Amino acid sequence: MKKLESFKRVIQLFLAGVGLGLQVLLFIHFYYIYYAPEIVRRLPFWRMGHIVIISIFAFLLLMFSSLYGAMKIGRLKAAEVVISQVISTGFTVGLMYVLISLMSFNILYPWNYLRMVLEQMVIGGAWVLFASWVYPHIFPARRLLLVHGDRPIAEIEEKFESRKDKYIISKTMNVKEGFDAICTEAMERYDGVIIWDIPSSDRNKILKFCYGKNIRVYIMPKISDVILSGAEQLHIFDSPILLNREYSLRFEQRFFKRMIDIICSLILIILTSPFMLITAIAVKMYDGGHILYKQVRCTEDAREFKILKFRSMREDAEKDGVARLAKENDDRITPVGRFIRKCRLDELPQLFNILKGDMSFIGPRPERPEIIAQYLESMPEFAFRMKVKAGLAGYAQVYGKYNTTPYDKLKLDLTYIEHYSVWLDIKLMFLTIRVLFTPDATEGVAEEQVTALRASAETEKDE
Repeated sequence: MKKLESFKRVIQLFLAGVGLGLQVLLFIHFYYIYYAPEIVRRLPFWRMGHIVIISIFAFLLLMFSSLYGAMKIGRLKAAEVVISQVISTGFTVGLMYVLISLMSFNILYPWNYLRMVLEQMVIGGAWVLFASWVYPHIFPARRLLLVHGDRPIAEIEEKFESRKDKYIISKTMNVKEGFDAICTEAMERYDGVIIWDIPSSDRNKILKFCYGKNIRVYIMPKISDVILSGAEQLHIFDSPILLNREYSLRFEQRFFKRMIDIICSLILIILTSPFMLITAIAVKMYDGGHILYKQVRCTEDAREFKILKFRSMREDAEKDGVARLAKENDDRITPVGRFIRKCRLDELPQLFNILKGDMSFIGPRPERPEIIAQYLESMPEFAFRMKVKAGLAGYAQVYGKYNTTPYDKLKLDLTYIEHYSVWLDIKLMFLTIRVLFTPDATEGVAEEQVTALRASAETEKDE
């Protein structure tokens, strides 16, 4: 099994490396034809300098590709890898355009550069699609055994069903069938085991058995697992101790986070001001109503503030005074509102909330007090996400979808809180750009999901 996994990793790296190599070769071709002569003419240039520039391009492409997941062929969906590859290429060539322009003391003629970018994206995207088609033919989907409790399993089956190229749930077993029966089944004919919402005592026994037999295990973590994942390991005594601190962010982390918020919000307010002006005019001209939508939301320690957004719904969207989440094909959303939601333009006024200090760039999305009250009725742990300041975007938005269940969003937000670092904030800010190009990130919630949890499901328990 170890040899097979090593071989799979080698193939993944090879397929991703070929894609990066094709883009580097294309850059070399355009560089020596159009840009190297311009640089040499303007600047006394050491021969190895060309190699340095090519190496910088290769390094930036590798860095952005790793950040956005463009190298995760066989792990992410082909469309996700293509989007990541396009974004990675865009950032890399943009930075190289600035660098080469500075070195040539001139604003370079952009058309050849744009042609190079387009060809890189086409060739890179085509290779990703080809590699994503080849990979599952070399390594077929894993056959998995799903071990579950009394909670309905349709949700988890649907998640794994969306990746038939990687996973096939061949059999399901209720934990009540017994430990011996599950272990015998796991050993005989499956490539892994999924443990889905079963009592901790049963889960621990199955997990230890699979660990001892080198059987792959996929576990849906409980809230307590997520909290422990960020604990600090202490070596004070001769027994391992995990420390979970009473506060979330240390003083220096809060300081640097606030500095990033102030600097970036000021820069973005200036850069996006033309888009905000155009959006404001479009909202006003459509129905003559208010341009901005102000709504009470909760941030750190449940403190209330008024969030600013460009209005995307009718003026009378909540005339009955009842708070509702946006639904799929919600008829309260105006045509202009639907467009600015898709493009995330409705969120731009929140830059002023960030500058003021009510919000941060990265953090759990702020909720309305009424909806928080609904969540707390069936999910008391929802209060944990207010240990940090609310954010314009967050872990749940990057790694989840708009209609991800509240319980799963809570676990994602707690993962961010428990693993916070300045680098994680910067990483999530870059990854948020990918969300803008992901269609399912803007899906509305289903009709039955307007409150804390679906009526047919209970909150997972930490037995």
